[in-house]
Amino acid sequence: MRKLILFNMITADGYFEGQDADISWHKVDKEVNEFMIEQMKTTDTLLFGRKTFEVMEDYWPTKEAIAADPVIAEMMSSYLKIVFSTTRGKSEWKNARFFNGAVVEEAKELKGQEGKNIFIFGSADLCRALIKGNLIDEFRLMINPVTLGKGNPFFRSKMNLQLLKVKVFGNGNVLLCYQPLEERN
Repeated sequence: MRKLILFNMITADGYFEGQDADISWHKVDKEVNEFMIEQMKTTDTLLFGRKTFEVMEDYWPTKEAIAADPVIAEMMSSYLKIVFSTTRGKSEWKNARFFNGAVVEEAKELKGQEGKNIFIFGSADLCRALIKGNLIDEFRLMINPVTLGKGNPFFRSKMNLQLLKVKVFGNGNVLLCYQPLEERN
């Protein structure tokens, strides 16, 4: 069975975005980018909520993104993108598929298919639904050395986690990899 891996950057005080969806605090440098490329090589399917998909869609297929980061731009375009949305059903960005049904059931079906790991980036509401459905196999949280004081918190309920791995980056980011300890369905 494929693993469903959640990757998000969060602040030291637990926010995945600041007020007005601000993510200008993300610290990405050459070392972090190289990690992301290696991480992306282990997947062939990306899950998104509509809002996060639209942010990605507005950037990754552009000439600017291709010039700035051709490797990740190619990966983002070539991988299957499953977008969970009740308000949108198509995109010009290649390999995007839309789904407006039951999130948990669709994610279970995807996990049962052949392929590499499945990743989810951003997409807080979708992440919360998948967490509630016990479908996340691994949490990869990249803590950025910044506090915001307010914003949108990533976790909104208690969860017991087991630490799998820690990686410290030169820019002060710390990657914490966890697996949930809750019973699996």
